[in-house]
Amino acid sequence: MKYSFLVISALLILVSCGKNENEMFVSGNVKGLKKGKIILLKAQDTTLIGIDTLTINGDATFSFSEIVESPELYFLQLQIENESLKDKRLSFFAEPGEITINTTLDNFTTKAVILGSKNQEKFEEYRKLMRRYTDRNLDLIEEELNAVRENNDSLIEAIQKKRKSTTTGRYLATVNFAINNNDYELAPYLMLSEVYDANVKYLDTVYKSLTPKIKDSKYGKALESYIVEIKKSEN
Repeated sequence: MKYSFLVISALLILVSCGKNENEMFVSGNVKGLKKGKIILLKAQDTTLIGIDTLTINGDATFSFSEIVESPELYFLQLQIENESLKDKRLSFFAEPGEITINTTLDNFTTKAVILGSKNQEKFEEYRKLMRRYTDRNLDLIEEELNAVRENNDSLIEAIQKKRKSTTTGRYLATVNFAINNNDYELAPYLMLSEVYDANVKYLDTVYKSLTPKIKDSKYGKALESYIVEIKKSEN
């Protein structure tokens, strides 16, 4: 009895030692996919690099594991012979733990359901917020085109002012969203990817609002470096 207890204890220790707290397990299914490749990628500098590749032949389920030291954006790319890669790459916020991604062959990026990532949940919340600005801008573009066809200069000028106001609103909404979610790695990422050309005072305000953990993250450090470079160039 004592020997069995020692064996079980040793096995539990081995299992716990084998786990890495920074390991991500991403799995899911691509409905409708019969044959092709699913590639896990991440950004390195300005290039996407392949982390792992899974060949699909009949069973469209997939799984990958990866050490994620700091939550960041990863990508799943679907590669099918003789087909363009356009619209066949979806992004998701990778972080340690279990993440599931279920999608379809025909709507690989637009119908993806991603669960298990807290940053991804916030990212989708942000995208929903931004949709109103995107829709508003599209409406204004249509109005501007009509005004151009009518040679209505005064109307064109008025619409352009509205478009500028919409862009300003989108920037401020992004800044506010980042500040309100300053304990997520998504916050500095949004400043670097969505409003990188905003006035440095806004970037600085968001950075100063970040929690110590987020300041020490990959995107937190990148935002700090970016702000330093901007300030140097302005002096």
